[in-house]
Amino acid sequence: MLVKSREDNRKRRHKRIRKKVVGSQERLRLSVYRSLNHIYAQIIDDTKGSTLISASSLDSPVKEMKQHKGNIATAKEVGGLLAKRAQEKGIKKIVFDRGGYL
Repeated sequence: MLVKSREDNRKRRHKRIRKKVVGSQERLRLSVYRSLNHIYAQIIDDTKGSTLISASSLDSPVKEMKQHKGNIATAKEVGGLLAKRAQEKGIKKIVFDRGGYL
């Protein structure tokens, strides 16, 4: 039996989760992606297949922070920025797609 890497296991979890988590017009899907250096979040309308709102650690309000871009404090800032943009667009309900991350 082959030993699976962490990334292979994460991809398998992601596929399994995406079968269950589907966004609709009433509840849009919040997708999160973590790279080694940055974090990305976007709100997606699965009926249209389009991204409505996005935020990442590369956006200028978060980028001005003078700390490492892949930590918990930066993730909180990205989440706050995404929440602010969602409220401006009138989005109140979402379904969370954790993307295979535990």
